[in-house]
Amino acid sequence: MFVSDTTVQQDLRGGCPPWLAGFRRPVRAMLKRDLTCDILIVGAGITGALLAQHLTALGHRVCVIDRERAGFGSTTASTAMLQWEIDCPLSELTNFYGFERAANIYRRSHQAVAGLRGLVDDLGLRCAFRHRSSLYLAAGDVGAAELLAEHQLRERAALPGVYLDYPTLRREFNFDREAAIISPGSADADPLLLAHALLAQAIQHGATMFDAQAVSYDNFGHGLIVGLESGHQIEAKNVILATGYVMPDFPKTELHSTASSWAIATPPQTPEALWRDGVLIWEASEDYLYARATADNRIVIGGEDDDTVTEPDERDGLMPEKAATILRKLSLLRPNAVAKAEMIWSGAFGQTDDGLPLIGRAPGMPSLFAAYGYGGNGITFSFLASRMIAKMIGGDQEEWYDDFALDRPVPKT
Repeated sequence: MFVSDTTVQQDLRGGCPPWLAGFRRPVRAMLKRDLTCDILIVGAGITGALLAQHLTALGHRVCVIDRERAGFGSTTASTAMLQWEIDCPLSELTNFYGFERAANIYRRSHQAVAGLRGLVDDLGLRCAFRHRSSLYLAAGDVGAAELLAEHQLRERAALPGVYLDYPTLRREFNFDREAAIISPGSADADPLLLAHALLAQAIQHGATMFDAQAVSYDNFGHGLIVGLESGHQIEAKNVILATGYVMPDFPKTELHSTASSWAIATPPQTPEALWRDGVLIWEASEDYLYARATADNRIVIGGEDDDTVTEPDERDGLMPEKAATILRKLSLLRPNAVAKAEMIWSGAFGQTDDGLPLIGRAPGMPSLFAAYGYGGNGITFSFLASRMIAKMIGGDQEEWYDDFALDRPVPKT
């Protein structure tokens, strides 16, 4: 038997993100009996929602359980900057795994955002989804020379983007940085609306969703029996852990660690305070600043990531201090903006040593899958996970899946 830990929703985030107000959550009933299904998804955030929608569309009998309100954990803390560029630059990933493998990983990420965009369009999901380019700004030790080298490596990998020198960046976007890379193919959205729309699609096509907490996992024949806190159990051919960084001990690896991040949303800004085309902004530094605009012209900006802060009370207690730092950085980045925090929030997130997610079978448990460790690419990698795990369940194991395996070795520089 493998036993799960427990974490309440408040441990995942604190404060008030701009996605909370006015949204109706999907209905979930209390589970008052034992049941069986093809696939049990543990977790009803964005990863669980993408998995539920896709697997139900493929004809599987899907059950989703969560002990908390659907989407109101880490998903709500997301800024929903749906980028294909990975936290680990292509140059660094090349040092880890060689150019061809690193380039292929980047191309998979690019395809994932395109796939998500196609899904939203095909299903007509109302989630404030908008096509966006991303602007990767020089920062810290990464200046013009380093960005140019990164751009040239991306060109070699046939990835889209244009290098902007200082005069071009000032003229086109009015940012006072040495250089930048502008890349098409990203997007932004309302993460809570997206998760709820996907769950609604899944339920409409036969998925069930229950208020329940998994506490144990037992191998049973060609599947698993999941014990619930209520004393009931669910027997499933396959189980998928979509619980973010809150994972039982058995699928965890040395690659993964937990960190904290903070973000604020400003009041609605004038057009002069915003930047051209609503591009997604992020910095080329280890603890980078990231920013986007919302549909009502607020600036959502965050950063100040800290992997030494893991306790919820400490993380949330730092919100005023972190918000003040972020606002100072906003004033430097965009002097015309109203640097005021109408909303402040914090969240825990999982990260890996190589910037790549952990997606696949739990070692030694062929019927148990996990998806986590997304870093700054949460929703992009959630989409990738939904497609990979669906294919694995269907018996399709492609060689490149090993790039994201839970038991892949820790990279060496």
